[in-house]
Amino acid sequence: MSYKNTNAEKTTITRDTILIEEKTGNIYQSLVAISKRSNQISTQIKEELTAKLQEFATTTDNLEEIFENREQIEISKHYEKMPKATAIATQELLDDKIYMRNPEEEI
Repeated sequence: MSYKNTNAEKTTITRDTILIEEKTGNIYQSLVAISKRSNQISTQIKEELTAKLQEFATTTDNLEEIFENREQIEISKHYEKMPKATAIATQELLDDKIYMRNPEEEI
């Protein structure tokens, strides 16, 4: 999934806890869902970043190449500007894009 086109906030904003609580009926269950989804998103973004940086990795350790590898710097800057995983997960919860199930309720 591409997180580049998400409408999540890039900065910290104040959230209405009532809206978050309404999604599951319990604020703590909502926060657990956000937390678990945030970990998934963070792992996916990290794997994607690592794969892109490996494309530009050099096998020799030339001092000039280390300081002048602009491609890696630009890719890193792009990922630093993206919204954080928690902001993306919170926005997904508010947009009803997260599927949650409770095994205790299914019994």
